[in-house]
Amino acid sequence: MLIIPAIDLKDGRCVRLQQGRMDTATVFSEDPVELARHWSGLGARRLHIVDLNGAVAGRPKNHKLIGEMIRAVGETTPIELGGGIRDLDTIENYLDAGVSYIIIGTAAVKNPGFAHDACYAFPGHIIVGLDARDGKVAVEGWSKMTGHDVVDLAKKFEDYGVEALIYTDIGRDGMLGGINVEATLRLAQAIRIPLIASGGLHSLDDVRTVCTALEPEGVIGAIAGRALYEGQLDFAQAQAAADKAAGRA
Repeated sequence: MLIIPAIDLKDGRCVRLQQGRMDTATVFSEDPVELARHWSGLGARRLHIVDLNGAVAGRPKNHKLIGEMIRAVGETTPIELGGGIRDLDTIENYLDAGVSYIIIGTAAVKNPGFAHDACYAFPGHIIVGLDARDGKVAVEGWSKMTGHDVVDLAKKFEDYGVEALIYTDIGRDGMLGGINVEATLRLAQAIRIPLIASGGLHSLDDVRTVCTALEPEGVIGAIAGRALYEGQLDFAQAQAAADKAAGRA
């Protein structure tokens, strides 16, 4: 189980939102490049970077900064990146720059053909992010709800050949209330591809619960954000606890 530090970018700074609302942004770092270097130095096996401005605008807005972050960690720490990625050229540019995995969310939901083409053109590098509240998927930086059922969409993208799915419970994200284990478990059991849990991870007990309940069902990682930045969760301890639960430590 990977514990994956999240670096959400807004106006060139690292922020965290509550329930995906841009007007709730709390700034945690003025230097995202140094932050990426920090998590990499602590042994993070993957970083989760989101261009929040890009997610709202529908096109990359922090790409220069992201390039600096990629160079800061080199090949030491793989990066999964999302936010405003709506075309194949953008995917290719980011992969060429050193990103390991591209996360597409809104574009995948609104234009499934794009997700299919992306999986065909860049096999092994495409992750679809499904952000949901009460089982229904949200798009455009979580600002708009759709009528799509998260499990039905997950199965569709599985058939397209995505490398993995990220499931975020918007109601839990940034609220430090714990991962929605029940909903994540239900989704994990419905698909055969790897799943990454997101939204609410906040304590070592939460990490152990995720490992015990979800890892056996194919959940390979959990994204951590606000709890890391507010000091409620120590990254090294969290990853050690996850490794111990998996019998690797």
